[in-house]
Amino acid sequence: MLAMSHTVSVRQLAQVEPARLAAIVAAHSPEAIAWLRAAASQSVPRAQAILGQRLLFGEGCAADAGEAVHWLELAAQADDLHAINLMGRCCEHGWGRQRDTTMAVYWYRLAASRGLDWGMYNLANLMMSGAGVDVDRATALSWYRRAADMGHAKSINVLGRFFEEGWEVATDLERAFALYRQAALGGDFRGQFNYSRLLLARGQRALALEWLRRIPDTATPAFRHNVRAWLQRSSDVTLRALADETVWQEAGQ
Repeated sequence: MLAMSHTVSVRQLAQVEPARLAAIVAAHSPEAIAWLRAAASQSVPRAQAILGQRLLFGEGCAADAGEAVHWLELAAQADDLHAINLMGRCCEHGWGRQRDTTMAVYWYRLAASRGLDWGMYNLANLMMSGAGVDVDRATALSWYRRAADMGHAKSINVLGRFFEEGWEVATDLERAFALYRQAALGGDFRGQFNYSRLLLARGQRALALEWLRRIPDTATPAFRHNVRAWLQRSSDVTLRALADETVWQEAGQ
């Protein structure tokens, strides 16, 4: 529960200037949660969606997946696309509710069909793995392409993998290289790793090392751990030395 100092009344909500409210909400603080909760309680779908996300991941508050799902479901029923996609994630991972990949497919398909790039990406991932839906790489590829055309960096990286491996398309390493570069520039840590791999294969070692050093800034702990192990197995002494740098040592703990 919020402390009294972080309680916002309906009157305060009605009187606050939009610019000030936007600045408060952007702060990811307990105060922001109070304002979001006030707006969500007045049936504002965007506030419900943002509050649900903050509660889901503990941004500015203690994580509470159960309450998060409550607000996300209300926002999704009001057609908030990001809430619809997050409902899919909750179903896929069992956050705040029982894990149900079939329902995850339902929510992702709804978000994707309404034009959300994250919905397209998440739906395609389940089609690749066969979770909640039959394996269908061809249709997955079409969704990745649509999301990639919208600039979705993670989809661009996966599209690069299709061209590197020759999945549903002719193998094209030049196309894969260009896509990995685009994903890396877009901030995707997996794209940064794949771009680094191909740079090393082309003998562009200095640039590859530069990109490898960027990965820990945004990568998940599990991915950092896996990359560190990959570096340690390298026959290149410089790559093995990179694995001993602090950011990678922390990943292995």
